[in-house]
Amino acid sequence: MMQIYLIKQIQVVNEGLIRTADVLIRDGRIDKIADSIEVPAGLAVKEIDGEGRYLLPGVIDDQVHFREPGLTHKATIGTEAKAAVAGGVTSFMEMPNTIPPAFTLDLLEQKYAIAKQNSLANYSFYIGTSNENADETLRANEFRDQICGIKIFMGSSTGNLLVDNPLTLEKVFSESQLLIATHCEDERIIRQNLAAAQVSGRELTAADHPVIRNEEACFESSFYAIQLAKKYDTRLHILHISTEKELQLFSNMLPLRDKRITTEVCVHHLHFTSDDYAELGNRIKCNPAIKAPHNKAALWEALLDDRLDVIATDHAPHTWAEKEEPYLKAHAGLPLVQHSLALMLYYHQQGRISLEKIAEKMSHAVAECFQIRERGYIREGYFADLVIVDLHKSQTISKENILYKCGWSPLEGQEMPATVTHTFVNGHLVYGNGVWDESERGARLKFERP
Repeated sequence: MMQIYLIKQIQVVNEGLIRTADVLIRDGRIDKIADSIEVPAGLAVKEIDGEGRYLLPGVIDDQVHFREPGLTHKATIGTEAKAAVAGGVTSFMEMPNTIPPAFTLDLLEQKYAIAKQNSLANYSFYIGTSNENADETLRANEFRDQICGIKIFMGSSTGNLLVDNPLTLEKVFSESQLLIATHCEDERIIRQNLAAAQVSGRELTAADHPVIRNEEACFESSFYAIQLAKKYDTRLHILHISTEKELQLFSNMLPLRDKRITTEVCVHHLHFTSDDYAELGNRIKCNPAIKAPHNKAALWEALLDDRLDVIATDHAPHTWAEKEEPYLKAHAGLPLVQHSLALMLYYHQQGRISLEKIAEKMSHAVAECFQIRERGYIREGYFADLVIVDLHKSQTISKENILYKCGWSPLEGQEMPATVTHTFVNGHLVYGNGVWDESERGARLKFERP
């Protein structure tokens, strides 16, 4: 029998409103939400005092790299899912650029098997695309209620995941019945920019990264993906938008449920700018690059007016040694999944974003974009994926409290004004006031698609 919980007099942040309520969690789901709930006599219930704190739907991160299989010196599904839960992320969708890449349904199911044994959070995995595996990728159409989507790297990545064959792209875009998530950077432009940067003969540094992987490379690739999606009425989701120029491609004229083309922005593009390379160097080297400050300002504006639909992390851990290599050899990616909600709460305290908008962009909208079954909202009958936060309890990010296997964060030393105190996954209190209960594992996400 699962423990029954009653959260008393907490501020419930859900669907554009904040209200004081009691919340009863039973059999893995949200059983009741009411102004006051009286527990029937004889029912064993654990009460949690919610006064002065806030209840949010668990964060759903639609883009993470947990490195398993094949790259487990950087991270594992188990270690990174635990870090996610500590930060209020209750569900994740993980990328196919592991070793071997998840290019087949059999390899994809092997990742699901690892998660079933080791993940404290709920999970789903993208099937990958290469120039040669379009037919196998499209077999995922038969399992569209069980797989989050198809991932296409339209910019360079590890292994042979770059898809630059127009025939392959046309085939996948025209025949996919699943959401296609794209990494959009034009490889031709990147190579030209790199060659131009190397002409001087000087040693390149991280500050050159946004010049090499510039705004034009992002725009041209995103524009191409949108052309394909419009041609075939494909369900397209463009990941990690990083430039002001790309924003002209997107609209807020339709409600999210009616959009066929949606967008994601990542927390590091909302937080860092190219000015930060001087201090952080390769620690903030990522693809697409963190760019000039005017891009950050434009991304915030587009997030708040709904041209950008969801917030994610693109959590991509590397070892410290891999990040400390000279710029051209240093691996691209930042570990962020433990601190994405904390970072957005920081911006809430700065007056930049409301709690209601955080819940929308990190939970509700992700559930809508991917058509996730019975998650992403605080609703009676939905799975109890819930997070309690204390806006008056600060925390400083340090090596002592970082849970990533890589052991570092680009946010080290930053004080966050709010703290995640409790994380429920499927009604199980995995994390509460620093105490872990790892007796239950997360569940495979299911999707409601025609």
